[in-house]
Amino acid sequence: MPRVTDIFRHPLKSHGREALKEVTLSQGATMPWDRRWAVAHEASKADGNGWASCTNFSRGSKAPLLMAITARLNEADQSLTLSHPNRKDFTFQPDDERQLSGFLAWVKALMPADRAQSARILRLPERGFTDTDFPSISINSHASLRTLSEHMGQPLSPLRWRGNLWIDGLEPWVEHSWLKQRFRIGSVVFEGVEPIVRCLATTANPDTGLRDADTLRSLNALCGHQDFGLYARVIESGTLSLDDPLELL
Repeated sequence: MPRVTDIFRHPLKSHGREALKEVTLSQGATMPWDRRWAVAHEASKADGNGWASCTNFSRGSKAPLLMAITARLNEADQSLTLSHPNRKDFTFQPDDERQLSGFLAWVKALMPADRAQSARILRLPERGFTDTDFPSISINSHASLRTLSEHMGQPLSPLRWRGNLWIDGLEPWVEHSWLKQRFRIGSVVFEGVEPIVRCLATTANPDTGLRDADTLRSLNALCGHQDFGLYARVIESGTLSLDDPLELL
């Protein structure tokens, strides 16, 4: 039976992932703390009053070195520690504007000089700055990843895909057929909404932040599109943990 192997949240959009063992999800909401904050760049039109598309934010598709960041969130004081192989660890509170300059100085070395630079941090606690205009959870399959890796002749880390949940034990690509399909993991019921159309962020190695795999061309050659994974909605609230089974309803 298919089971959960990994759970990730990304507190600061495109600036690090954090592994979890268990998570409680609410109907119609994103994963708690996932993409709660996002880094708006100099050309951003986002004002912080609601959801905005990813084009308004510093992100791995334009700044691949960001892909090598890992994150650790202290929920008690809402402080975030960012780690990167090329930088010293940095801890700050994203909501404290007095600490913004320290973050901008830390991240500047990871931003291409010819791109709009990071400028401010926005907060969206109710639903997070997901790439979708609805509160989504991303579901990803190890079987699909293995198939793509074999096609490319190189191992691909799950971390390239910035997913929330990873499932093993499925048939390759079957998750793409789950549009409007309901499924249960732990006590949470999901409904598949749309495939995840992938971007250049997935071409970067999550250990180094260097582009080293043409994932998009390979997806198009193998599948005729560049979809990988599934965006889903939470239909019934509940809790799920590592090794919980996935059951189609």
